[in-house]
Amino acid sequence: MAAWIVTCGDEKMGGLENRECVPCMGGVPPLREEDAVKLLGQIDENWSIIDNRHIERSWTFEDFVGALEFVNSAGVICENEGHHADFEFGWGRVKVIIWTHKINGLTESDFILAAKLDLLD
Repeated sequence: MAAWIVTCGDEKMGGLENRECVPCMGGVPPLREEDAVKLLGQIDENWSIIDNRHIERSWTFEDFVGALEFVNSAGVICENEGHHADFEFGWGRVKVIIWTHKINGLTESDFILAAKLDLLD
């Protein structure tokens, strides 16, 4: 579960994993598409921007237990960041969907959380 702490210095993530999510209180516009695309380049290439509203990525595992362990580890990261992803999971698969619910769109914190979850690979 603590493996993500060990690899925080990984340069492929552009440093987003070393930052903290900032709670959104609303009243701010979502990221512009060009800004979201720039941040997308700083996280794992398997993330996708969907309708400039959320980002998502899927992982595969050998079995249900592996998927469940990933979700539990990712949940700890989400709780520590105070920023919570949506998870769809079942036998051998997990899909993570991230957006800032308060503004129904993307913020920099969404990409920070994604970078932290990438460290679970």
